Amino acid sequence: MNSQTLTNKQLSRLSQLQPSTPFIIGISGAQGSGKSSLAVALQQLWSGFGVQAEVVSLDDYYLEPAQRLKRAGLWHPLFAERGVPGTHDTELLLSQLQGFKAAEPQHWRRYDKGQDKVATATSVTQATLLILEGWCVGLKPQPDAELLHSINALEQQQDPDAVWRHRVNQQLSGDYQLIWQELDQLIWLNAPDWQAVCRWRAWQEQPLQQQGLGKSALELEFFMLYFQRLTQEAWRQLPLSADFILELDEQHNFIRLRPDE
Repeated sequence: MNSQTLTNKQLSRLSQLQPSTPFIIGISGAQGSGKSSLAVALQQLWSGFGVQAEVVSLDDYYLEPAQRLKRAGLWHPLFAERGVPGTHDTELLLSQLQGFKAAEPQHWRRYDKGQDKVATATSVTQATLLILEGWCVGLKPQPDAELLHSINALEQQQDPDAVWRHRVNQQLSGDYQLIWQELDQLIWLNAPDWQAVCRWRAWQEQPLQQQGLGKSALELEFFMLYFQRLTQEAWRQLPLSADFILELDEQHNFIRLRPDE
């Protein structure tokens, strides 16, 4: 999403808070929907109001490969791939969010996805507002009955007994829910459909592909299957729980902010 498509008035509606105590805003949205762009736009707008905001991504709390491989051996081989609930250091993130709420200085973690390892930490001492963005932020676990039937080729071929998706759901029901409880407000970027999400994610990959890096079209298509189930679940859950909903069209343009004024 291009934050330029949001008018100043609409951005102001999203940034109307001027908290005097630590306040956490969650931004949720499918891959490629523009979570990071929106977070930076809001951070800059708040800066103009004299409010220091810090942006943290759920991706910054990925477990490193050795930790994921350990879980893959214990739980299911698909946990070797980062992304789904169960591949993040939720204990650390929860501890830091609680520390932030207690006005304690935090060294926010950063993750180098190119190197697939933890990068340097950033020390924050003055921020009173924190933005946590992530593709599954705010989601609740699915009912077990909905896990019985596979929804794509990945689940059919590599999780025929639903072991992986039950474990993902179990993980989502644990620390992730405690993390979401720390949020004071939730903004959701509402993509029109799964096809648009896959197309937007492919756009993100193009600069890397032009450098001979990144995933091939086939690899990316398969990779996206890891995220399909919970991305589609968001369309059922988040219209009921998000405080603000930014609706996007097929071309990635913002078309509406809900609730309407």
